[in-house]
Amino acid sequence: MERPGFSVNAELLKRFDKPGPRYTSYPTAPVFSTSYTRKRFEIDLIRNNHGSTHPLSIYLHIPFCDTLCYFCGCTTVITNNRSNIERYLSALQKEIALTGSYIRKGRPVTQLHWGGGTPSYLEPSQIRVLNRFIASQFSFADDAEISVEIDPRGLTFDHLRAFRDGGVNRVSMGVQDFDERVQNAVHRFQPADLTYQAIEWSRKLGIDSINVDLIYGLPLQTPKTFKKTLDEIVRLSPERIAAFNFAYVPWMKPHQKLIHAEDLPSAEMKIELLRVTIETLAEAGYEYIGMDHFAKPTDELAIAQREKTLYRNFQGYSTKAGADLFGFGMSSISHFENVYAQNEKTVETYLAAIEQGEFPVDVGYRMNRDDEIRKYVILRLMCDLEITKEEIEDRFHIDFDEYFDDSLDQLREFVSEGLVRHTIEKIQVIGAGRLLLRNIAMCFDAYLPAMKGATPIFSRTV
Repeated sequence: MERPGFSVNAELLKRFDKPGPRYTSYPTAPVFSTSYTRKRFEIDLIRNNHGSTHPLSIYLHIPFCDTLCYFCGCTTVITNNRSNIERYLSALQKEIALTGSYIRKGRPVTQLHWGGGTPSYLEPSQIRVLNRFIASQFSFADDAEISVEIDPRGLTFDHLRAFRDGGVNRVSMGVQDFDERVQNAVHRFQPADLTYQAIEWSRKLGIDSINVDLIYGLPLQTPKTFKKTLDEIVRLSPERIAAFNFAYVPWMKPHQKLIHAEDLPSAEMKIELLRVTIETLAEAGYEYIGMDHFAKPTDELAIAQREKTLYRNFQGYSTKAGADLFGFGMSSISHFENVYAQNEKTVETYLAAIEQGEFPVDVGYRMNRDDEIRKYVILRLMCDLEITKEEIEDRFHIDFDEYFDDSLDQLREFVSEGLVRHTIEKIQVIGAGRLLLRNIAMCFDAYLPAMKGATPIFSRTV
């Protein structure tokens, strides 16, 4: 049996388990402020267009779903009203056109992601209309990664063909767990046959990269039943597998109160679920990329990690570093140069802004030099599992040990537990430290101390 290269020490993980960011950005979204205005966004957009030659990464947020999954932590709208969806799609096109008018033509799109919600909840005709509109606004690189999140429930071959005709070459589908008792407990009824069918259709259409999302820590899960799900997913042989830790945050997502808390696995059980996941996927030949992600050795993610070109943004791990990200739709986030800007978080406020001809920005943030330095350090930790001090010093003209004196103090606990190796030249995440990447990165987060004692705004790290 292929082992992951480290053992899972339940007591150790339990001791470090606490709320913490996933670091798809730094600073993290709670730092964003309403003091960042729509006018400021327009000024920053003009500045970016004049100076940046970076390629583009585009995110489309399609928030609509047919039913509510009790575990969901995404920004969604449950509706069967198709006229509301049409109104939203019309606004989405207006936003794309508005922002696109500020972006110099010729900057290639290297990444486009349809997220949600459920993009495949759209009608195939709506998908085709949006495809044509996006193609009229932007030019795409020949090797652009175009991905979509699909729900096997309600999916038809025509849905997938519409996405494929628009250039989609990667699909990500939610499975979470095949066990029927777990599905009932989280109000997501998804017969396994629907997943098999979605994968078969994707392959038939020539979509050459498939990702499957699983969640561990859901109610009524046991290591034995989850192992069956893992074995079945391995048999289907997707290129990537994401096994997310269930973020149980009912104080932030009130619908999670519909889950019976007494059915949730204990902390010890969750760690055992994690152990089973890592060992099963390692045995099947998947490489553990970090955080929640696994990939076949031949997949772009695994290759990029070996070559130290892996990147991380709001879309998770990526091979498309160096692109300016523009998010379209409610709650989506843009990030270019030193700017973060997040759109209005409800359909009503988003539509109101668009119908007034305004950018639908709700909150944002302009990074300072310290943010830039810490962002880069955390990025390299999350992607490369190590920091080369000399590289940071040369890049930012600092003395690493002096600049990060407080961070290195916090890091000592991880060093003493054999989770981090700290030398004169490097900081390296080793052994089971890979399971605590979020905790290790938190040592370099300048904003966390001010959040202590407040209501938790992040999910637990294990």
